[in-house]
Amino acid sequence: TGGAFRFAFAGVDDLLAVLPSLAQERLENVDFGTYTQDQFFDDLFALTQYQSDPDLLEILVRGSLDTAKWIAQQGVKLQPGLGRQAYQVDGKFKFWGGLALHIWGGGPELLNALYANVERRGIPILYETPATSLIRENGRLAGVIAEHQGAPVAIRAGAVVLACGSFESNPEMRAKYLGPGWEMARVRGTRFNMGAGLNMAMAIGARPYGHWSGSHSVAWDINAPPYGDLTVGDQFQKHNYPFGILINAKGERYVDEGANFHSHTYAKYGGEIIKLPGMFAWQVFDAKVSHLLRSEYRIRGVTKAEANTLEELAGKLDGVDPEGFLRTVREFNAACRVDTPFNPNVLDGRRTQGLAINKTNWANPLDTPPFHAYHV
Repeated sequence: TGGAFRFAFAGVDDLLAVLPSLAQERLENVDFGTYTQDQFFDDLFALTQYQSDPDLLEILVRGSLDTAKWIAQQGVKLQPGLGRQAYQVDGKFKFWGGLALHIWGGGPELLNALYANVERRGIPILYETPATSLIRENGRLAGVIAEHQGAPVAIRAGAVVLACGSFESNPEMRAKYLGPGWEMARVRGTRFNMGAGLNMAMAIGARPYGHWSGSHSVAWDINAPPYGDLTVGDQFQKHNYPFGILINAKGERYVDEGANFHSHTYAKYGGEIIKLPGMFAWQVFDAKVSHLLRSEYRIRGVTKAEANTLEELAGKLDGVDPEGFLRTVREFNAACRVDTPFNPNVLDGRRTQGLAINKTNWANPLDTPPFHAYHV
């Protein structure tokens, strides 16, 4: 994970309470804005269409600022998310999407800091010791059975936390619960999240709960390895689609790329790709927005096509009907309302008009070479 940290804050004072060193930064050209609890609730309601668990939502949102402070107190380093969550417009950075602070070094440094904290406290960690089942005695959990150096071992405890992920690395369970085609998906993270914790819990009668047929699924480079690569991290993701168009094998757009900031749509738009012919898509941009694309578009292993004309690009988009693509771009360009100013830091209302699927923000005609596209 890249380390973006979502929590509610009423202004810079709350951010200083989490990251006191922020006071030493030059912030005269930075507008952090706010991300109030009400904004946090509204975003979650919109994203989940009011299907969120209300009790868990209250815990998550109401406790989010205190959680951020606690994380910082454990030795986790944070920094402003300039460039990833704030673009420079007219010399000023303005934050959008509520993600003002990021964990320095992303997921790897988060874990390094927490493991160092655990070691300072003298808490033992047993590596290469997978839990295999739960110990249930007299109607309550009393620990786990694990496998250590090839032999079973009982580890008794006052409480058991199944913090071992879901079933995203298990093709059989993905197909069973998420549906056809999901066994083919590439896994962003570890190969070890095989659903063991869920299966252990259900084996002793735990109640299945939540949205089993839904998942956090992102646009991921089509040639990424089957599982996450720690040397690349989250850089196979491709999140800047709001500034371009998304096309399928027919050369047609299939979602509103500008429905919201990518932070609010990326985790469900990845799942839309599975439904497409051939289970792939292309993200297409022109030179006007090249400077807005994040580092993930410039990694060594990116699957990319580039051309000086749309006609030339059409022939380089593997698996795409070139005539369908060119027709889509012509219609899209003609539908863009260019009288509205483009601003990547806000929902700018620069939209298309008259298309079967309109783009509601950041609708720029694709008219400035070089054109470039990314295969996901």
